[in-house]
Amino acid sequence: MNSASVISKPHYMILDGLRGVAAIIVVIFHLFEAHATSHLDLIINHGYLAVDFFFMLSGFVISYAYDDRWHKLTVRDFFKRRLIRLQPMVVMGSIIGALGFYFQDSVLWPGIHEVPVWQLMLIMVIGFTLIPVTPGMDIRGWQEMHPLNGPGWSLFFEYIANMMYALFVRKFSKLALSILVVFSGLALIHLAVSSPAGDVIGGWTIDGLQLRIGFTRLMYPFFAGLLLCRVIKVKTVRNAFFWSSLLLIVVFAMPRIGGSEHLWMNGLYDSLSIIFIFPVIIYIGAGGILKDKLSEKLCKFLGDISYPIYITHYPLIYIYTGWVATHKISLGQGWPYGLAALIVSVGIAYACLKWYDEPLRKWLNRQRA
Repeated sequence: MNSASVISKPHYMILDGLRGVAAIIVVIFHLFEAHATSHLDLIINHGYLAVDFFFMLSGFVISYAYDDRWHKLTVRDFFKRRLIRLQPMVVMGSIIGALGFYFQDSVLWPGIHEVPVWQLMLIMVIGFTLIPVTPGMDIRGWQEMHPLNGPGWSLFFEYIANMMYALFVRKFSKLALSILVVFSGLALIHLAVSSPAGDVIGGWTIDGLQLRIGFTRLMYPFFAGLLLCRVIKVKTVRNAFFWSSLLLIVVFAMPRIGGSEHLWMNGLYDSLSIIFIFPVIIYIGAGGILKDKLSEKLCKFLGDISYPIYITHYPLIYIYTGWVATHKISLGQGWPYGLAALIVSVGIAYACLKWYDEPLRKWLNRQRA
């Protein structure tokens, strides 16, 4: 395939838009989470499934972008491309996390003011590399592998998936990939229905259980996304962005299922949503055509800010959550501030995109060329 044919490959703008819809829902989910007493009374209860949707979408897009290019693309080139795409905002997320750290001192994290600056700087620099820290190096108290920017855990697993793809999974036949996906799906169902919490939440700590959760959440959606791209024949779907967005929102907003007495029911909902509904959403989105400039601009904007908002919003969530816990703020009292945090999150993401991420990636791509 020559460079002209690569450039002319159609771009799935609706999938970009869906990524942005999911990213914004993640922010809203985390804001509501500050007012919840447990997993049972979360608002937008299944917003945590956005991570699993991101994994599947990533697998689909990577297969679409790279599967037919390995005759002239080296593993080294692939890793360079992925690092240029992802790493600048990883660094920025760690910087923003460090800048906001001491403002998060609260009843939830009462030891923050005792953390010396040198230790904060050390964790920030480690965060630049995305290398996870052990619970013994946690400076917050939540045992996160990335204490300054919690969502960094999913990027850690995203990098692992990228390495697996480039090193050997890209060579899998459809049958071999199907077998991997089936066994990964069974592992996902087992994890979800047997979970003591009745969900798939977790993956952000370096210990045996959390690593199992992280890898299980990664394996099925990412490689199912690869398989989906390889086997489906996209057909035109009318109003695809509307229907796929609506279905995604419904999945995320579904109230808790089964309550405290039947936790396995919610776990089953989680796993079946990932296994069956997310591929349908991606199929609908991939088959859509945007017929007006407004829709194109909306999907482009949502796609552009999706990754920046996901990787930079959580320091604000720490501040908001600590404030709510310290002052016992109800949802009725806190929603204007939560709305402000959402707006500020979008603003920070857009500013980082335009003034930092895009210029830096352009420069890095020129150096790579």
